[in-house]
Amino acid sequence: MNHPDFVILYVDNTAASTAFYRDLLGAEPVENVPTFSMFVLSTGMKLGLWSRHTALPTVTGESGGSEIGFRVNAAADVDRIYADWTKRGLRVLQTPVNADFGYTFTVTDPDGHRLRVYARA
Repeated sequence: MNHPDFVILYVDNTAASTAFYRDLLGAEPVENVPTFSMFVLSTGMKLGLWSRHTALPTVTGESGGSEIGFRVNAAADVDRIYADWTKRGLRVLQTPVNADFGYTFTVTDPDGHRLRVYARA
């Protein structure tokens, strides 16, 4: 069976979003053209950033209807990343909280895509 290994986020400004994720992930894109960039993460997952203005078929949905999860090892890691990301000015949707699945918080990127950091219970 094939398993998903590539997520594309449709963004308003590809250059600005590329700079945001370059800083956030501490990684360089492996592809970077004016309307698209792609990061290959240490897990092998690929993250694409595609201009919502040039993507085909035409993007009709709004940002924020899905999220990317970042699993960490411990609650202390959640708190450390939360402190770092809030210092960077990311918009907080949910401060660190205990949920059924673990300890978590949620912020957004500049386009409103949800980013969740969590440590499993």
